[in-house]
Amino acid sequence: MSTPTLEKDPAGAPQDGGATAIEKITVTLRIRRYNPEVNPEPEWVDYQVETDPKERVLDVLHRVKWEQDGTLTFRRSCAHGICGSDAMRINGRNRLACKTLIKDVNPAKPITVEAIKGLPLLKDLVVDMEPFFQSYRDVMPFLITTGNEPTRERLQSSEDRERFDDTTKCILCAACTSSCPVFWTDGQYFGPAAIVNAHRFIFDSRDEGGEQRLEILNEKEGVWRCRTTFNCSEACPRGIEVTKAIQEVKRALITRRF
Repeated sequence: MSTPTLEKDPAGAPQDGGATAIEKITVTLRIRRYNPEVNPEPEWVDYQVETDPKERVLDVLHRVKWEQDGTLTFRRSCAHGICGSDAMRINGRNRLACKTLIKDVNPAKPITVEAIKGLPLLKDLVVDMEPFFQSYRDVMPFLITTGNEPTRERLQSSEDRERFDDTTKCILCAACTSSCPVFWTDGQYFGPAAIVNAHRFIFDSRDEGGEQRLEILNEKEGVWRCRTTFNCSEACPRGIEVTKAIQEVKRALITRRF
């Protein structure tokens, strides 16, 4: 059970007369540790950490690494929900550790933290992202045009831009792809993130490679493997309507209109 404590000044009184006193609690962080050089099987390890409930899971992971166990391994970079490098499973759901507050994950009980699923586990919370990025590269996530290099910018109406605006928000964190049951059982499946990034260019009025991308996604491991479970949309930290984007790509394959 968490024990609330107030941060006090050296005289023993709450700081600023209690107006800005910080209530701290002790939480149990239950981390699924894995080091192939020590143990061929992952194991759960508990850490007791004092924290402000308004702090993030990433802050608590830092405290574990810096103050209790320097061998703990995880990825993080910007810590502001932009780089996507700290995607992990927190209490059984894919989230960004830098966007998940302690108070929002029931700190009265142990908070479980483990690596995202479906990708090869390297150590602790770190997975091999190469299969994920290979699928991303395979859908050609760049503007394709023909003819001579333009002498002025390619103009686009607000309506044309809005058509694919949602899928430009992807930060390649792999939270959607690694929440997909199809991806868990079939690592060859392109996965939601690759399809989202293909969507971004398929529906770009300036692009001329839509047919090529559609043919790539029409393959055995393409969009038809999607079972519309909505796990991907729920997991996306950027709020992208991933399932909707996949359905639009399926429709474009059938109608050849995009």
